[in-house]
Amino acid sequence: MTVTFQKRQKEMKRLEKQRAKAEKRAQKKEARRAAKEANTAAPPNPTVSTEPQHPSPED
Repeated sequence: MTVTFQKRQKEMKRLEKQRAKAEKRAQKKEARRAAKEANTAAPPNPTVSTEPQHPSPED
């Protein structure tokens, strides 16, 4: 009877590890998605002037 109990404990431990690993993968995926989103939401190149350009007066 102890063999069955040991097998059950071993299976439970395996399932717990599997769940933990899946959770870790999901967190990693979310972190990568957030980082990618942050990079795409970054402001444009700062060397480009943001001042409005006025046309030169024609005389």
